[in-house]
Amino acid sequence: MESEGQYLEDYDYYGNYTNETYNYDYYPLLCMKHEVRNFGKWFLPAFYSVALVTGLAGNSLVVAIYIIFKKLKTKTDVYLMHLAIADLLLLFTLSFWVVDALHGWVFGTVMCKITSALYVTNFSCGMLFLACICVDQYIAIKKAASALTPTSKSTVICLCVWLTAILLSIPDLVFTTVREKDERSICLSIFPDKNAKEVKATIQILQVIFAFLIPFFFMSVCYSAVAKVIINTTNKKKYKAFKLLLTVMGVFILTQLPYNTVKLYRTLNLLFSVQVNCDTEKRIDIATQVTESIALFHSCLNPVLYAFMGASFKTHILMIIKSYSHQRRQNDLEISLDSQPHSEETNSFVI
Repeated sequence: MESEGQYLEDYDYYGNYTNETYNYDYYPLLCMKHEVRNFGKWFLPAFYSVALVTGLAGNSLVVAIYIIFKKLKTKTDVYLMHLAIADLLLLFTLSFWVVDALHGWVFGTVMCKITSALYVTNFSCGMLFLACICVDQYIAIKKAASALTPTSKSTVICLCVWLTAILLSIPDLVFTTVREKDERSICLSIFPDKNAKEVKATIQILQVIFAFLIPFFFMSVCYSAVAKVIINTTNKKKYKAFKLLLTVMGVFILTQLPYNTVKLYRTLNLLFSVQVNCDTEKRIDIATQVTESIALFHSCLNPVLYAFMGASFKTHILMIIKSYSHQRRQNDLEISLDSQPHSEETNSFVI
């Protein structure tokens, strides 16, 4: 997790982003980071708890509707299902990071590696599936028949997405470990001394490319083409569809651009050994925590933006609500009848 190696540090040395092992001779100026750590201790647990509750509810509902009612009828359905699963796995890791922010890492080295790798895998996977959805929507407008039913091609695409995301997480699986600092365990990535700066920068750049630039490129191109088609149609509902496209793109940019900008800025500082003063470094650390949390919250918005906007999903949600309400009324009626006094011992009520 990007912010883990930052806010848990009590101090850092100016310009030293290469590793968590510092050379005191080269970095004599001590930068105390108590403010960063204290900010993370109240901000991250609160934000992650909200994201965990809302995200689990929304994405679980998407998976449940596909399993019980809707089934996977189109390629977009396949991508939405995989997107919801990726978001659920991503949100699953937040419970560990909440405890980590409050008490340090208490789950051991193995879970540190697995949780960090799961976080990167599913974060990247979610962004790539967004690209798949927008491409499929573009194809559906150009050639409607090709998007009607799932094909072996959609299965291969899903496998490729998952494989790419897993490959991006391998460095976390290999280099992430647990270190003790001031009687507090920290889960963070420690790279080998040789070429550590280049290795870390390469990993960060690859994550920016696959988890932001590629999805952003496909979404911009495909949704621009879709928008032109919508505008040129005579359908009265075209403005509603166009507004939805703008919302999808707007939310993606607002949630992902700030985090990836900060991430790229840190990477360039690392790559070119740019030294910044202590106050600037603290602000960057806090900005990393805030922007990464906002980027993460996109997984909570995906069900609303991509699934619940559809008429069929709304119908299935109403069916679930009506079924639940009917069952509750039945239970209340049973309780009400059971609580009434019986005139004869042999009388019984069966609902």
